[in-house]
Amino acid sequence: MTNNLGSVRHPGVTATASALPRDAYDFEHYEQRISDTWLLEKSVAVRTMRMPFLAVPVGGMRRGGDYPVSCLCFGLKVRDLLLGQPGFPDLGVRWSLSPETCFVVEWGERPPKLGSGRDATTLGRFYGYSEAAIAAFIQRQRHGTPSSAVPEPCSPTAP
Repeated sequence: MTNNLGSVRHPGVTATASALPRDAYDFEHYEQRISDTWLLEKSVAVRTMRMPFLAVPVGGMRRGGDYPVSCLCFGLKVRDLLLGQPGFPDLGVRWSLSPETCFVVEWGERPPKLGSGRDATTLGRFYGYSEAAIAAFIQRQRHGTPSSAVPEPCSPTAP
């Protein structure tokens, strides 16, 4: 997908915050996995297209966060929405390492680099997941069981 805002195929570019973090489609995903659940009430439910998804701030055990987007235009809108919000320092939009998205809005510390101890446990702790959630994820990976992946928050091709 190109970033040509004049294109007929390019969706309208907006990013808004829902009234409550619990409005986010993936609230329960984080509620079941994050160590410091108090961060959830400080989160922002970000809506870029149809459904709001959670942007969880840094704090407690959580040192960094990200919000995947399919288009640079959405990334810039999400970044602008989170600017000045408590718990979202050092906001930036970068290329994503995930094959499902092109860009990611990141905040907080930079995640560990590949080859520098970047494994599931290190990343899970970096993002503030509980030890139980990390262990369950590793177990699913070992047995080839799909994780409960969160759908991409702003795919312009979604029905």
